[in-house]
This record gives sequence, C-alpha cells and structure tokens, in this order.
Amino acid sequence: QVQLVESGGGLVQAGGSLTLSCAASGSTFSLNGMGWYRQVPGKQRELVAAITAHGTAIYGDSVKGRFTVSRDGAKNTVTLRMNSLKPEDTGVYYCIALREWGREPDYWGQGTQVTVSS
Repeated sequence: QVQLVESGGGLVQAGGSLTLSCAASGSTFSLNGMGWYRQVPGKQRELVAAITAHGTAIYGDSVKGRFTVSRDGAKNTVTLRMNSLKPEDTGVYYCIALREWGREPDYWGQGTQVTVSS
C-alpha cells in the first residue's frame, strides 16, 4: 500500500501562484507515475498533470503553459507549481500515484482545496 499526503492548498487571487506538494510513503518502490487530479465544481474529476519516474510529464489542456509538475524520486514527492491561476482553477486537488503508466491511478490522497478569487 501507498499513502499520499498533500499540502499547500489555499486561497489566492486570480493571476497569482500556488504550489502543491505531495509525499508518498509505504510501498513506493512499486510506483511508476505520480501526479495530480482535480475536482472542479460541476465537472468530472480530471487529470491536471502527471510525471513518470524518468521525468516524462503530461498536462491537462486547460493548464498547459501555466502549471509545472516535478518529482523527487529520492524523497518520493511530487510538486505542482501553479502560475497565472484563474477562478476556474478552483477545486479540490488530489495527489495520485500509479503503478503502471497510462492506466487509472491506484492511489489517491485526501485532497486539498484550492480557491482562486476573481
């Protein structure tokens, strides 16, 4: 099993920046990818960004060019740097981890709230 703990959510004004962090513990040797999903009010949960153990990253279309995902394999952490935030980025952000790239996440964090005010 793998446990994921997020930190860094909060309230920010539109145009501002915020950084989310997630630490994994447990059977982390089995992980290939880590990243972030979000649940925006009125929409389905969606991929924000994910990164493989070798550093290959993918992004959701709505965040490309604004968000950057990074990973520290030695510390088993994944970070999401969010710039140029918009009110529509408001939602609950979940750290995820997966054993096999390209499949649905195997593990989820509890989620952290991000609120962007206009």
